[in-house]
Amino acid sequence: MKPLAGITVVALEHAIAAPFCSRQLADQGARVIKVERPEVGDFARGYDSRVKGLSSHFTWTNRSKESLSLDLKHARAGEIMDKLLAQADVLVQNLAPGAAARMGLSFEALHAKYPGLIVCDISGYGDSGPYRDKKAYDLLIQSEAGFLSVTGTPDEAAKAGCSIADIAAGMYAYSNILTALIERGRTGLGRRIDVSMLESMAEWMSFPLYYAFDGATPPARAGASHATIYPYGPFVAGDGKSVMLGLQNEREWAVFCDKVLQQPALATDPRFDANAKRSAARAEVKALIEAAFGRLSAARVIERLEEAGIANAQVNTMADLWAHPQLAARQRWTKVSTPVGPVPALLPPGAPDAAQVRMDPIPAVGQHSAAILRELGLSADEIEQLKNDKAI
Repeated sequence: MKPLAGITVVALEHAIAAPFCSRQLADQGARVIKVERPEVGDFARGYDSRVKGLSSHFTWTNRSKESLSLDLKHARAGEIMDKLLAQADVLVQNLAPGAAARMGLSFEALHAKYPGLIVCDISGYGDSGPYRDKKAYDLLIQSEAGFLSVTGTPDEAAKAGCSIADIAAGMYAYSNILTALIERGRTGLGRRIDVSMLESMAEWMSFPLYYAFDGATPPARAGASHATIYPYGPFVAGDGKSVMLGLQNEREWAVFCDKVLQQPALATDPRFDANAKRSAARAEVKALIEAAFGRLSAARVIERLEEAGIANAQVNTMADLWAHPQLAARQRWTKVSTPVGPVPALLPPGAPDAAQVRMDPIPAVGQHSAAILRELGLSADEIEQLKNDKAI
């Protein structure tokens, strides 16, 4: 039995933050009913067509869900939502600011009817304050939270290569829902959860935020290197490939100079004998390291680093990650079904094997509409009429 088996989640969701949250719940056995626009569905379905014609974003965040297509503006939509929520444990939504409340789906409106229902609202800035109604997308929140100010090169800011603000909000929504389910087990009452993308990213910015405490100079943008520790970042070997390495303390610096660079005197060179000095002299330290690495292949550099016990990594591409030997050795890949055939899927972190989590199909738009509506007590004629009205 999966940990969340028996829990039903209704998700009024699109894009990434809420779908990523509800997929975590589905992974653990919850039944997730995804309410989508008729015909077109979640607009993330159309972001691209890289996975056998499916969107990469949608494929990632929507396995193990049931799709109910429903026009929320249709005359019978309120009745159908009431029937759904009467049997649900959690409502997750990331509609436009205020949209859920205008449809009578605020926590305040629902709590009186369904006192055990947990309502999780995910938005860019939260439900109060001067930014409440401001539109929010992942890149915009990365910018607003200061992430871009510390990411990139000295000459140019850069965004994260994945949807980091959406992921942060989705994971805080997930953990808050789990907490609320535990709380409800004691009190019998649901509660409201208000997750802001900005607040989620601000929490993740805590190191640079405190580094710049009380008006201090913030961390400089350092490309792929660490902003305050050096050497910590990518260095080019003689075959043109880069090797990522990181030193955390003076003991490791001494070992690195002796065993990897084979220049033990550098460890006590007064120009480089403290992290602050090395960080200030980055260009000079980098030149010394790459001069030594220039006589070696990247593979040989990694061998030396391993022998010396220095943390290192390859600078992998997406193709490298698909074929990563560690993921293969730990059997972290399985397959999920989709409307266009099976695709590989990574097991959720922490899951020991595929038997412990749900890895069910990714649904087509409205694939489960008729079955869900029958379950809610609608007749075949009523369902047919909703189809004719293009309400489902």
